[in-house]
Amino acid sequence: MKCLPTFEFEEMLRRGGVEYIAGVDEAGRGPVAGPVTAAAVILPIGKFIENVRDSKQLTGNQRESVAAAIKENAIDFSVAHIPNETIDSINILNATRLAVLKAIESLKIKPQVILIDGKFLNLKNMTCISIVKGDSTIFSIAAASILAKTSRDALMLRYAEDFPLYSFEKNKGYLTMEHLQAIRAHGYSLIHRKSFSISL
Repeated sequence: MKCLPTFEFEEMLRRGGVEYIAGVDEAGRGPVAGPVTAAAVILPIGKFIENVRDSKQLTGNQRESVAAAIKENAIDFSVAHIPNETIDSINILNATRLAVLKAIESLKIKPQVILIDGKFLNLKNMTCISIVKGDSTIFSIAAASILAKTSRDALMLRYAEDFPLYSFEKNKGYLTMEHLQAIRAHGYSLIHRKSFSISL
């Protein structure tokens, strides 16, 4: 049985006097096309929203429904996309850091503590706590993972209309066999990450 995220960590911080806590997560590090996306969200601590969990554990329809509930209940939230050209220029790790930073800086309310999924991010002049598998255990991070995923997926659906040969509406930029065959037949589109290794 998979564990569900809780507000336990946020509650501990609140008992220590912290009022605004932002959960942060990203989507789109692995695809070979499209942006990397980060979301930041500040939730009322203890405000349970049904089905908030790691976005990968939800269907597309479930994610859309939960994302709407998160936005409705959030104190503040923001999303940032870093395009493929920037990924190619500064590499995916630095582009992910940039997406996270932009998402946090776009919040109207400045968080006192930032909870980030993973173990590699540490942002200057910010109190950050990186938590491995945070999207599975920390409610705020799980909510951010859903916002990042649904926002990026929506963008890839728009790109699918501009670049219909690559089935972005289905693969969201990930390298499926159908996607690889399209690249072999038609070359790269304007949103492909040229710095990623693809065996053609």
